Amino acid sequence: MKKPASVSQLSPLEARAEHARLAEDIAAHDVAYHQKDAPVISDAAYDALRRRYEELEAAFPELVEATASLSRKVGAAPSEKFGKVRHVVPMLSLSNIFEAPEAGEFVERVRRFLGLAVDHPLAFTAEPKIDGLSCSIRYERGELVQAATRGDGYEGEDVTANVRTIREIPHRLKGDAPAVLEVRGEIYMRKQDFAAMNARQEAEGEKIFANPRNAAAGSLRQLDPAITAKRPLHFFAYAWGDMSEAPASTQMGMIEAFQSLGLPTNPQTVLCQTPDDLVAFYRHIEENRSSLDYDIDGVVYKVDDLALRERLGFVSRSPRWAVAHKFPAEQAITTLRGIDIQVGRTGALTPVARLEPVTVGGVVVTNATLHNEDEIARKDVRVGDTVVVQRAGDVIPQIVSVVLDKRPKDAKAYAFAHTCPACGSAAVRELDAKGEADAVRRCTGGLVCPAQAVERLKHFASRNAFDIEGLGDKQIEFFHERGLIRTPADIFTLQARDSDPATLTKIRNFEGFGETSVRNLFAAIEARRRVPLNRFIFALGIRHVGETNARRLARHFETFDALRAVARAAGDEASEARAELRNIEGVGDVVAEAVADFFVEEHNEAVLDALLREVTPEPMEQVKNDSPVAGKTIVFTGALERMTREEAKAMAERLGAKVAGSVSKKTDLVVAGPGAGSKLAKAEGFGVEVITEDQWFERVGAG
Repeated sequence: MKKPASVSQLSPLEARAEHARLAEDIAAHDVAYHQKDAPVISDAAYDALRRRYEELEAAFPELVEATASLSRKVGAAPSEKFGKVRHVVPMLSLSNIFEAPEAGEFVERVRRFLGLAVDHPLAFTAEPKIDGLSCSIRYERGELVQAATRGDGYEGEDVTANVRTIREIPHRLKGDAPAVLEVRGEIYMRKQDFAAMNARQEAEGEKIFANPRNAAAGSLRQLDPAITAKRPLHFFAYAWGDMSEAPASTQMGMIEAFQSLGLPTNPQTVLCQTPDDLVAFYRHIEENRSSLDYDIDGVVYKVDDLALRERLGFVSRSPRWAVAHKFPAEQAITTLRGIDIQVGRTGALTPVARLEPVTVGGVVVTNATLHNEDEIARKDVRVGDTVVVQRAGDVIPQIVSVVLDKRPKDAKAYAFAHTCPACGSAAVRELDAKGEADAVRRCTGGLVCPAQAVERLKHFASRNAFDIEGLGDKQIEFFHERGLIRTPADIFTLQARDSDPATLTKIRNFEGFGETSVRNLFAAIEARRRVPLNRFIFALGIRHVGETNARRLARHFETFDALRAVARAAGDEASEARAELRNIEGVGDVVAEAVADFFVEEHNEAVLDALLREVTPEPMEQVKNDSPVAGKTIVFTGALERMTREEAKAMAERLGAKVAGSVSKKTDLVVAGPGAGSKLAKAEGFGVEVITEDQWFERVGAG
């Protein structure tokens, strides 16, 4: 695979096409990691994709609106085995950096967003990034009332009973605690405790954990709190969610407040004034990493001033005011035993290396990503080769290189399949905007390809879509092979068909099923007849529509009928409906076209009609219903003097408004600064209300 061209050499059309492809790849990797627990790319490779994506947006600002096509890398949806807890304040993940200069770039981004001069004081905290399980613990009037895992960032698992067994976590806070305080931090297991526990597990013939993080996660997710109580779990508090009032105005002040309330905090946390200070702390922690009694995978930098953090807000998947500086990847050498081709729901053929088991960073791995056929050719990877594999984080590694002097004499160059291994249809590489072959080869079988059908069904039932407990990959494959589930609607008619007296073979009679498991499966399916609109849209598997774009569409249209009506009419590229789709903040041309294409396809419409007879998509919970601009479509134009354009958009979205990039008849409000031009004229032509920046602050009560 040749090195991609510099973004400065790309035309706007080429940049948009690559931007869309990267968004699709990143979303697919998020699904593999968070939904299937089967990642096929390392942290380093994943972050390289995201960095390229962000470079494109920096060079082509018009692409920034497409950022929402990237899925939030937050976590996995909560299990049905536990009750669910909706987070009042979402628990999002951090963006990552890997090189020292990127710390300075992070600081510069913060200054630029806030409009701060280079000499304006700006402090940051730095702390070790604990490799554990994120947890949110809610205290009311000082009493522990609820604890939840991060889950998908919006809903987590209720693990209150289990958290109460962790000795370091107080059931009642000391001193004068806020009426409501949602403390967030990391539950972890110390290295020595982990080794001792694994020794006991092995002696008793029980499960051996791969690393302390997995052990901590498995221990906290026990259905029996008595088991959790026997596990040596610990906790560091370093963040917060919902609060009635903040006991401090800075991150360091909050840490000190936590300590005074009796909560455990990490003594390694320090205050830094410059990028050099941040990097110096990173080097110190990296050098002393082995002496710590807990696993870490990097360092976290955070803006110290909470008022500035409020202004900075969040992007689609992470806060603007924090970043994780990750440690380098770890490597090992093993033998490549084979190469399998997997077919995804979009028809993409993905090569996966099957390795002789090898331990990398304390974890035994057997699979590695090979990305695509160009990557195989570039590295000249052959079955039987001795290869260097790399792992960064808790994911499947990638093959870095081949040890050529150990290559078997009979090793042959790998010939990538030109036909789909699932259906035999031709597998082709589409041409991109430059007329060059796409890096991914795709099956042309479409609706006749069983692999695509099965993968689409897996996606539909997956954790961040319909989240049907007990209907995992193996069950989907089983039911599909027997013709019991071929479309999403079939999932919801399964119980009725199984209960029909004319059905000769009942599911409970198949090997691996029984009365209880079938009853639980039917109950889980029944519980999903009503789902939030964003999950419904995401479950449809529309190309370029990941979790974040699904949320954007759901917030904009509020009902599925409204989305469907506009998307149908958007088949005409020159229509107002297409313009409305493009005008949604975070959508843009590529996503708008994909959405329109999906809804004008007659087969998809028939599948949707059948599905909607079985399930009901419900409106999403609004971000902030009591705001005077909640639900309104806002356009900012001209030079803003009290805030940057990015800050204005972030502020409006926090208040529940929809921010658009251009003015239309459906625009509710235009905020115009000095130098406003065509957008202002268009607003006046449509009769849209226009206000100044000062009036905007008065309108939202922030004057």
